[in-house]
Amino acid sequence: MALKGNLRDFSITQLLNLVNLAHKSGTLIVERTNEKMWVCFRDGKLAYAQAAGEDASLATVLYKAKKLSAAQHRAIKERAGTMSDKELGLLLINASYMSQDDIIASLQVFFLQTMNRLLTWAEGLFRFESDLLPPDDKITVRISLENIIIEGARRMKELEQLQDEIPSLDIALKFADRPGANIRNVNLSVDEWQVVRYISPKNSLRQIARATNKNDLEIRRIVYALLQAGLVEFVRQTGALPPRYANVNQSRTASAAPAPPQAQSRQPAPPMDKTKQKSLINRLINRIRSL
Repeated sequence: MALKGNLRDFSITQLLNLVNLAHKSGTLIVERTNEKMWVCFRDGKLAYAQAAGEDASLATVLYKAKKLSAAQHRAIKERAGTMSDKELGLLLINASYMSQDDIIASLQVFFLQTMNRLLTWAEGLFRFESDLLPPDDKITVRISLENIIIEGARRMKELEQLQDEIPSLDIALKFADRPGANIRNVNLSVDEWQVVRYISPKNSLRQIARATNKNDLEIRRIVYALLQAGLVEFVRQTGALPPRYANVNQSRTASAAPAPPQAQSRQPAPPMDKTKQKSLINRLINRIRSL
């Protein structure tokens, strides 16, 4: 009988610890709204991981690892046809185009990135199938779970702290009318700019996270930094704001708060048009100069 449960009662790190201590083999399947992941284990080691709807073919993994150029990736995808990952890997090695170590290292990075996304899931349904092993045509690895478990515990602790500040992703942001004085120290990263360009009362944090390919931890981390810098503030929605922000924003947003966005919408949040984005950047520059 498969082990089943809810991540609210049994966390990912607890599941990994169980697999590690019992040297379990099988596949952990985790699902939540519009998302699903498979993680395969052999003798308590991570062997394979994939998210639903994601291209996990060897050619794409090598391309993401910068082992293949875009042209090489297209050529392999077109010519490989029904060739399995194992066959493609053997072909690349025999042609002295790539070493076995290159292939294994690229797959390890890809699987760990998938695991890191899963480690931020605080809710969802899971089941462990002990008789379900990695696909025969896929190349597997052997990664110890100890460091993954430690990283998972660290991420969950950080996520819990950020959830106190940002308890829901179904709320929206707007640019602050009067940014805080600490804007002098703001130096936005590429990831922060990606989020900034989608900020609008019409876009929930969940929509922004989906549009910018950020997980729950990453979007909360970026939004918290923007809040601390005084660049943005929450748009008030009934019962959605954390207590520390509710009174601050009520007078500015209560009378003109937009209708709550559709949290289940699968459409990506529309980016800010270039004119508005340029205007925003100019306003930020002018504010900094005036301080």
